[in-house]
Amino acid sequence: MKRFSQRAFGWALAAVTISAVVAAGVAASRPAVGLAQESFQGQWLVEHRADEGKGERTYLTLRYREEKTGRDGRRHTSNWDTTRAVEPGSLHGLTREQAFSAGGASVRFQIRRDAGTFECEGWFKAGSGSGHFTFAPSAQFVAELQRRGVGTPDSRQLLTLALADTGLALLDELRAQGYEQPNVERLVRLGDHGVRLDYVRGLNRLGYRLGTLDALVRMRDHGVSLDFITELRDAGFKNLTAEELVRTRDHGVSVSFMRELEAAGYTAPATLEGLIRLRDHGVSATFIRGLRAEGYASLPLDTLVRLRDHGVSVSYVRELKELGYANLAPEHLVRLKDHGVSASFIRRVKSRRGDTPPVEELIRLRNHGDRE
Repeated sequence: MKRFSQRAFGWALAAVTISAVVAAGVAASRPAVGLAQESFQGQWLVEHRADEGKGERTYLTLRYREEKTGRDGRRHTSNWDTTRAVEPGSLHGLTREQAFSAGGASVRFQIRRDAGTFECEGWFKAGSGSGHFTFAPSAQFVAELQRRGVGTPDSRQLLTLALADTGLALLDELRAQGYEQPNVERLVRLGDHGVRLDYVRGLNRLGYRLGTLDALVRMRDHGVSLDFITELRDAGFKNLTAEELVRTRDHGVSVSFMRELEAAGYTAPATLEGLIRLRDHGVSATFIRGLRAEGYASLPLDTLVRLRDHGVSVSYVRELKELGYANLAPEHLVRLKDHGVSASFIRRVKSRRGDTPPVEELIRLRNHGDRE
């Protein structure tokens, strides 16, 4: 595809509030599929953006907002927001000259999706633009869903499917991979949760056919992206099950976490269980660096876990150091914390006694009722 821009015509559509005007009324001009006529209007904004490692790209973000009165008589607001990389050519009718006009230009273009078309108008100048859109549902798409036995979406469902760019290609891919055919409600849910064509295809390339639509939604909901799977694979964690991927993501284990450990002087555990254990117990690169600054370098990972489990923080170690208890053995730190020997307690004891009692004496005083 011919590139747009002074070097490339890529835009990033920043998030813009899109008000929905829903007007029920006149019967649809396409009675064969039973579409009621509803008008959904909103705003758009486009700007150019470069992604690290990916060059200049075009991003399209559409946000839909709707306010209505519920059965309880109160006003309720619903928001729908999507941001996607798109090809410049998908903005049909918008030329490079219009988009990069130095003095500004009025524009009209279309964003065409299977479920309908966003008719856009507005203003562009020097690569950025803004304006309004009106959504026109597709009767042909409705007819095709009916023919396939998926069901009959209403206008609002069509808008949702169009915003998510959920269409026939996704249905074809799901069928080709052996997934069940979704009905309208489940198709909308797939789009709402970010299960798109590129995600299903990408999972398949990486060796994942999850079998059920719910499994696809769960993977997306838990943040298991294609990049996440690829990074783990490149780090040596191959052939993970879908459940292992979800669990790894839920516990905050990532390649960046492994790199942080290595930068702090540690070899990351070779197993996911080892990495999950560190994350669950709060052993972070920040914790490691903080202890090192207080004189605790190269403590074993198990010791770091034990310190965190017993509530020994960097600030606690720093306070003890300022009170004359520098470079205590990790076991002493744990015992002091377990017995409730706080910095304020030590200050009180030192003020009364005029000396710096040893660790075991502090513990004895605390255990025998010497209160702060």
